[in-house]
Amino acid sequence: MTIRTLLIGPAGLAVALSLTGCKLEDIPGKALNQTPDFLIGEVHYRAYDGVTNDLLTAGLGASGLASATAPTFADSLNPSPAELRRLAIYNNYRALVDTSPGGGYGSFFGPQVGGEGEGLIAGEEFLAFIDAGNDQAPVTVMVQIPHHFDPDQPCMVTAPSSGSRGVYGAIGTAGEWGLKKGCAVVYTDKGTGTGSFNLETGAAQRIDGSLSSDPEVDVQFRANLDEAGRAAFNAAYPNRVAFKHAHSGSNPEADWGQHVLASIEFGFYVLNEQFGQQTGHGQRVMTINPDNTLVIASSVSNGGGASVRAAEQDERGLIDGVAVSEPNVNPLPDSAITIRQGNGGVISAHSRSLLDYTTALAVYQGCANRAPAIRDDAPFNAVLNDVSVNENICTALAAKGLVTGATLDEQATDALRILNEEFAVQPEQNLVAPSHFGVSVAQSIAMTYANAYGGFAVEDRLCGLSLAATDGSGAVMPLTDAQEAALFSASNGIPPTAGVNQVYDEASGGATNLKQASSNSSGLADFGLDALLCLRGLATGVDPLTDTALSGTAADQASAIAAGIAAIRSSGDLGGRPAVIVTGRADAILPINHTSRPYFGLNRKVEGADSGLRYYEVLNAHHLDAFNAFPGFNERYLPLHHYYIQALDLLWARLNDGTELPPSQVVRAVPRGAGAPALSEANLPLVAEEPAPEDRILFSDNQVRIPD
Repeated sequence: MTIRTLLIGPAGLAVALSLTGCKLEDIPGKALNQTPDFLIGEVHYRAYDGVTNDLLTAGLGASGLASATAPTFADSLNPSPAELRRLAIYNNYRALVDTSPGGGYGSFFGPQVGGEGEGLIAGEEFLAFIDAGNDQAPVTVMVQIPHHFDPDQPCMVTAPSSGSRGVYGAIGTAGEWGLKKGCAVVYTDKGTGTGSFNLETGAAQRIDGSLSSDPEVDVQFRANLDEAGRAAFNAAYPNRVAFKHAHSGSNPEADWGQHVLASIEFGFYVLNEQFGQQTGHGQRVMTINPDNTLVIASSVSNGGGASVRAAEQDERGLIDGVAVSEPNVNPLPDSAITIRQGNGGVISAHSRSLLDYTTALAVYQGCANRAPAIRDDAPFNAVLNDVSVNENICTALAAKGLVTGATLDEQATDALRILNEEFAVQPEQNLVAPSHFGVSVAQSIAMTYANAYGGFAVEDRLCGLSLAATDGSGAVMPLTDAQEAALFSASNGIPPTAGVNQVYDEASGGATNLKQASSNSSGLADFGLDALLCLRGLATGVDPLTDTALSGTAADQASAIAAGIAAIRSSGDLGGRPAVIVTGRADAILPINHTSRPYFGLNRKVEGADSGLRYYEVLNAHHLDAFNAFPGFNERYLPLHHYYIQALDLLWARLNDGTELPPSQVVRAVPRGAGAPALSEANLPLVAEEPAPEDRILFSDNQVRIPD
């Protein structure tokens, strides 16, 4: 591996031109490659030989990524940037892709499928910070150029990170597909990322994941507190940690589309520095440009939502098509649009915001976990959820009048009804949701996004919540040096993660890990229900106990959050571009009646006959394919990742060969069944070129019509 640094800066080009005497007009009809003025500091360059190290697997190869044994650091307290990168790629790949035997890895997908040997890909990698208007939290961008990239037929794929992950967060999804195709892949952490800041020590992560306490060094995130403010905070709340997505004081999601567009611009800059025509004066002409380069906006989950927003906001014609999976889109609510599945009821209360439905899940799902209809069949329910805590949540909700029923079973059944009927959470999600509650998915999203939407900082401790390491009893403790050194590689950017937990500072008995916290109002260990109800109120602007508008400070906070949510809404206008969305019907993180389904309807209403969007809804698929490696999941659920790859292949054929995208449809993937035998083609039917009439998804009379 070789490493060098490229000198950049807005004045760099002007200085170079003055030294060479070359002017833009000396090259008729062509533009010189110019350094984007949003870049900060240096562009870091690494070349990988595809033998000892590579772009896709960090030298681990397909078998290394599948291994249950993670790569280690030679010195656990001082890992090298190369070691941090290797572990980050290992963890990010496995977080999104099921690498278990029989689950499709190595046969339907994986580095080795369609590649050679272990699937290592040689090439070059460029990493930089860009200015997003927040000095404390720059956005990270990266370009990977495989050695088989063809500058005469250039292509580019966007890979914004899923969730709140760092810049390698889409390496196993859009990254793998794009690199295999020979395309440059442009990544961004979208302003979320794994950036942590230790309030006690001032330690933060550099762009390569190594730690620095020097306030003059560029880092991924630094809390905006002066020394006196930090000392005061530490005295009151010692051993706390701030995270970039939650505590930057900005609303990064409002600019996710712009971050993706900036990553594309950075990609063109890097490609032309490498392949652009030389002027004879040491400069490069921008010979690879949007007019001759195929650009696909892609990724999954939050990354998919970011690419959708980028296409909506693309005024320069940078993007040619969109292919995303399970995107986090928050469509502009349109009451004229309805949704109906089969002969079921008509859904008009769709398009709730992420914070709205997530806080509802955070409040009610713990009780719903013990509903007789699902408690014994939901995979890992008993393993990940404490039965006594579930019962306490039901008891507390009933005492507050939020669920009804004389028995715990009746209360739990009512909680499940509330989610399915009042919040339009599909019944297909019911068996998946308990495991997600057990690993604090809704709870973590509720805290992080409420902070982000409202632009709150770590010292605001919204709803009495903070972040820290905790011991077995739930008490706050210092993060160990080894844990902190590995955060760049081990964290998903949204605690609880990698040893950092949510802490309820106002719990009965003092600050406690939220999962173990007792509420003052109930006196019960109810997963800190008081804090979750506080977040629920801020999401809606209404006190969930009295159903009246919030007042005072809470009203101001809710107003700020509402403005943040308004800023992240999707317009549905993709400019007529060919586009594909694939989503699993059992998605328990981004419920389809508030994301993909209404987005499809909004797009069809906005674009009409000009719409190029196709929507494929996959049965027996959910949001987190990695869970499919475990018993209970492997028998019931299929890899949505397989259909994401097919979506990209279909879009590629559409853009290169003019092949029409198949109509919108339900794809009837077939579970593996008892014993989870290895996946075969019989389990994974292709998206049909001509689906049967009973499988077609239609938009008619302002209604999204979904087959059962």
